[in-house]
Amino acid sequence: MRANKDCEARQIGRASRIQVASLADREYTMRKLILVRHSLPEIVSDLPANQWRLSDTGRLRCKRLAERLATYDPDMIVASLEPKAIETGRIVADILGKPFETAGNLHEHDRSNVGPLDTKEQFEARVASFFENPQKLVFGREMADDAHRRFAKAVAGVIRKHPSGNLAVVTHGTVMTLFVARAAGLDSFPFWKRLGLPSFVVLSLPGFGLLTVVEDVEVE
Repeated sequence: MRANKDCEARQIGRASRIQVASLADREYTMRKLILVRHSLPEIVSDLPANQWRLSDTGRLRCKRLAERLATYDPDMIVASLEPKAIETGRIVADILGKPFETAGNLHEHDRSNVGPLDTKEQFEARVASFFENPQKLVFGREMADDAHRRFAKAVAGVIRKHPSGNLAVVTHGTVMTLFVARAAGLDSFPFWKRLGLPSFVVLSLPGFGLLTVVEDVEVE
């Protein structure tokens, strides 16, 4: 009787390992969309944020970003039209030896009418209100629902243009959060606060299933 139970336990153990291996294989082989938050910019107070470029530290971090992204084997790097996203995408594409292009409407939530806020806490309070009131214009020139609709349409356009291979899209924290949180059923503001500069999220295609979140490329 004991021998039968041991044999049954070994069979269950083997079946479990096979199931885990099968899941890992499917995750490895499925097509992926990798949404990347751009690297650290240099803050220039007399320029709007959508014109900022990467800082020296931000450019250095792109090397580590490329190393981490290589695991997911992106076939194409696409960036928003904002300078800090373009720089991030170009550096990563050059390191990985992958093609690079830009696409419209992947830009950050439009807050071009918002001047510098006095404190980090004030800015975060405005962002929290933005997420909490998606159908109201509470921050910037776009409601959250409008920003999500614009960004989701742009992502769909990138996917249609590149119908095969893994895609890395270099974009921005707020619109990226809107997209991922709604796809995966996450709480937007805490997720947004977790995202570093740079960071990335891996989603399965075509269903946008959440596979991986890398909040800080410097941490394994």
